[in-house]
Amino acid sequence: MRALRILLIVVVILGGLFVIADRVAVNFAESEAADRLRGAENLPSTPDVSINGFPFLTQAVGGELDDVEIGIDDYEASTGKGTEKIRIDHLRANMRGVDFASDFSSATAATATGTATVGYDELMKATKSEPTDIAPGITAKVVGLSDGGDGKIKVSLQATVFGVELPQPVDVLSSVTVKDDNVEVVADGLPTIGGRQLAESRIRAITDFQQTIDELPGGIELDKVEAAKDGVEITVKGSNVELAG
Repeated sequence: MRALRILLIVVVILGGLFVIADRVAVNFAESEAADRLRGAENLPSTPDVSINGFPFLTQAVGGELDDVEIGIDDYEASTGKGTEKIRIDHLRANMRGVDFASDFSSATAATATGTATVGYDELMKATKSEPTDIAPGITAKVVGLSDGGDGKIKVSLQATVFGVELPQPVDVLSSVTVKDDNVEVVADGLPTIGGRQLAESRIRAITDFQQTIDELPGGIELDKVEAAKDGVEITVKGSNVELAG
């Protein structure tokens, strides 16, 4: 019995040491991966990297991680307009089946899913900044975007009728979808301004717009989008996503 107790104590101690070693190793790997990702994507700050699953060491020996979560704040994506950028407030991605080099110089995920949040102030960059003629004596421009409920965006227009600015903005509920690499906003209906019906083509030239969001980390792409409290929530996805290298 004494020998059995000693054996159990040794097993518990060795198990505890293994857990400690495993956690030390995963913390080191997370730090290295975060540094590599920051350099590969030219990020202004170090991203959050979490390697899930236990034990880590057995995954590391096999050269493939089951589940890796990445968080990047204030990521600047391409708009397709030269050097013009659009800021993504929060980008979160869950990577599955991550093959990596032993020195963490390269890593590729079989699949990736996640979310990205773009504030309404950033999305406003895609609208026209100057008032546009929409009818004889009537001009309008977009002055605000906000959550319209039920996944819709509320587009607020400031109109001027024969030189007099209307006291209140005219609001239009719009649908938001992903089309190719664009977030596309399209008005569900057309407003009446100054008691006049407006030509659809003229008013839609203001209310409807697209914002390209391209060159996301690792080549992940836009999938779905809907309006939320502080901006649009975008679902992203990808396959064979290169995290570094």
